[in-house]
Amino acid sequence: MSSMSNLENHNPQVIRQITKEVKTLSTETLEGIKININEADLTDIQAIIDGPAGTPYSGGKFRVKLTLPKDFPSSPPKAYFMTKIFHPNVASNGEICVNTLKKDWKPDLGIKHILLTIKCLLIVPNPESALNEEAGKLLLEHYDDYSQRAKLLTEIHARASSSKKDDAEEDGCSSSKKIASDKKIQDKKKEKLIKEKKRILKRL
Repeated sequence: MSSMSNLENHNPQVIRQITKEVKTLSTETLEGIKININEADLTDIQAIIDGPAGTPYSGGKFRVKLTLPKDFPSSPPKAYFMTKIFHPNVASNGEICVNTLKKDWKPDLGIKHILLTIKCLLIVPNPESALNEEAGKLLLEHYDDYSQRAKLLTEIHARASSSKKDDAEEDGCSSSKKIASDKKIQDKKKEKLIKEKKRILKRL
């Protein structure tokens, strides 16, 4: 019911334009981006973005959602990461801050351009306009710490094992138990590494 009213809030011409673009994108191959169509509400645009290689997000799959305002395309859509991520330009509620969706917005920029811009943001974050101040500060001052935090959250929330959590529960939680035990093993390995580092530092 709410999805229908959401559609009715938009100009029919705009709806036709969105429908055409979304359906084109669903058949077009965009490297590292897969769009999901919500037939009940075509203004509810969601996509899965693969974490780019060579970044702390590599190997992760991040769900992104675009919400279109009533006066779209005069006003830009809002973009959110539905998957938890540690990134300077992503707020705690998932909202994405990027100039393309703020001061640099132009009505002729399409959904494809927005999704590509979000993917680029994973490659080149902008700490100058940080919504997550901690991530922005770490990126500028202690990149290794920033990278480690971003990798950890990617591992926990964006890996294939995380996205299959529901399936694991249906299978009697066997897979989720395995993930939990694997995590314990990883934690023990990390503890050993920390202790080893402390020993080495004491010797110096």
